[in-house]
Amino acid sequence: MDPWEVAPDVFCLGPSGRTQTNIYFVRSEAAWFLVDAGWQSDRARIAQAAVQLFGVGSRPENILLTHCHPDHAGAALDLARGWDREVLMHPAELPIATGDFEAMRAFAGPLDRWVVLPIMRAMGRKRREAVLSRSNMGEVARAFDPGGEVRGLPGWQCLPTPGHTPGHVAFYRPADRVLISGDALVTLRVNSPAGLLGRQGLSGPPWYTTWDRQVARDSVMAMAQLEPTVLCPGHGTPVAGTHLAAAIRAFAGHDRGA
Repeated sequence: MDPWEVAPDVFCLGPSGRTQTNIYFVRSEAAWFLVDAGWQSDRARIAQAAVQLFGVGSRPENILLTHCHPDHAGAALDLARGWDREVLMHPAELPIATGDFEAMRAFAGPLDRWVVLPIMRAMGRKRREAVLSRSNMGEVARAFDPGGEVRGLPGWQCLPTPGHTPGHVAFYRPADRVLISGDALVTLRVNSPAGLLGRQGLSGPPWYTTWDRQVARDSVMAMAQLEPTVLCPGHGTPVAGTHLAAAIRAFAGHDRGA
């Protein structure tokens, strides 16, 4: 799959795989950023897409993460090392990025509590630390200020959208109301069996990997108030059009009442 332009200077690699995961390339004048880094196995195709879009030898200004789950941060460490760049995230995501097991326990979603954490406890401390060290991004992970413009990307704002994870963020360009929403708002029905069949439709983050569902609903309301005209989700097909803002407002109101 080749990257495609979903809005001026915003390119999507995806949706791909069973999870219909998306990776974004955002250009600003002579610079560009990678937003999210897919699964670890996506490293080569992300690097290839960067060459297609920006030429051989081109490197991003930095890598931005909406959140630090393995389907969005998986290839970030390898890419950052290869490009000699940093991986930027909300300060609350740093403990997860650096393999802090206590933070994983504190901010676990249902799947973590029921499956992942019991397996990791059963490993024993020494083996668990060895496993976590392999994905530890401490050498490249850096926190950014989540409350304003994105450094190096004039015209883009960082919008805290917690709930799925404590430090989840979205990126928003007010000039044409383009919203890169990560998992805070997706277009794949991840919370119903239809999602397993690839059915498209607005959805909040997957409940089974979400830290706080009420906070996640509040974040959907905050994004609805932006009235985006282009939605670039973490999963599912990006959508655009004059109908989009009304659809998100309707979904946000229904979801809050559920």
